[in-house]
Amino acid sequence: MTPRLQLCNAYYMNVKSITWLLIVLTLPTQNATARMRIWRGLKSLGCAPLRDGAWLLPETHVTRQGLDELANETREAGGTAWLLKLDAEDDQSAAFREMFDRSSEYADLLADMTHFDPLAENVTTANKTLKTLRRRYETLVEQDYFPGAGKFEAEARLLTLEATLVSRLSPNEPHFQDGQPERLALADFQKQTWATRQDLWVDRLASAWLIRRFIDRKARFVWLERVQDCPSDALGFDFDGARFTHVGHRVTFETLLASFGLESDLALMRIGAIVHALDVGGEAPEAAGFETLLKGLKARIQDDDALLKQGGQMLDDLYAVFTNP
Repeated sequence: MTPRLQLCNAYYMNVKSITWLLIVLTLPTQNATARMRIWRGLKSLGCAPLRDGAWLLPETHVTRQGLDELANETREAGGTAWLLKLDAEDDQSAAFREMFDRSSEYADLLADMTHFDPLAENVTTANKTLKTLRRRYETLVEQDYFPGAGKFEAEARLLTLEATLVSRLSPNEPHFQDGQPERLALADFQKQTWATRQDLWVDRLASAWLIRRFIDRKARFVWLERVQDCPSDALGFDFDGARFTHVGHRVTFETLLASFGLESDLALMRIGAIVHALDVGGEAPEAAGFETLLKGLKARIQDDDALLKQGGQMLDDLYAVFTNP
């Protein structure tokens, strides 16, 4: 979830009184490029048109900053801009809110999701279609200042589609389990044997690094050719039936974060977003670069212990960057 979405949704889901921003623009007539850029900026913010040249948004720090920038850009291009703050009566505010109802747009998106079967198309086409659906969803959520049932239905459906495609691409990948991760004490998980599938990839590698770095510094790992051969005294992770796996919307790395109270570490949460995006889909700016580096490691390292050592150093560096940006 983006910072803007967090600000807007958290704010408006918990207050009754809403302050509105009204921007009134006269766009430059002889600068078509500037007109198009400003219009796209209004659209990207999700502004609701009140009349020609007048657009409305609920006020947050982010929306005010965005409209301030558009107002300045309009003036610099030779137009005029007024940014006004409105305190509407309750009935008028309710009418304003209706202008931001995204339910029909979510319905259109859900209809397209319903007609998409990630198992029926070839893998390349299915992956491309799913990424397009993900982008549409993220764009819609960015402009949804008053989220309702449609948003959560679309999110659930999208996660299901992404999990289905992942299971097709990697048949041994764990399925999502219902519920929430159990909160556990670090002291009860020291000097343990941990087991996961061999041939480490994103979630297993990052989870093994997390375990050794933040949970069990003296952890011993077993790389399984078959998960059925997991030792009875080992703590399994990232496979169906394992002690730690995909739970709710979380991949295994995120389940471990939640289980051991590590979600307050924002650097780990950012790494978790990368792991989630690469494992089951989603957006994380650093995901593509991390995947490229990991592919390079796997091209020259076949031993999982050596891969964990080298990949762990890469994650150490990433953690350091996120801790001290």
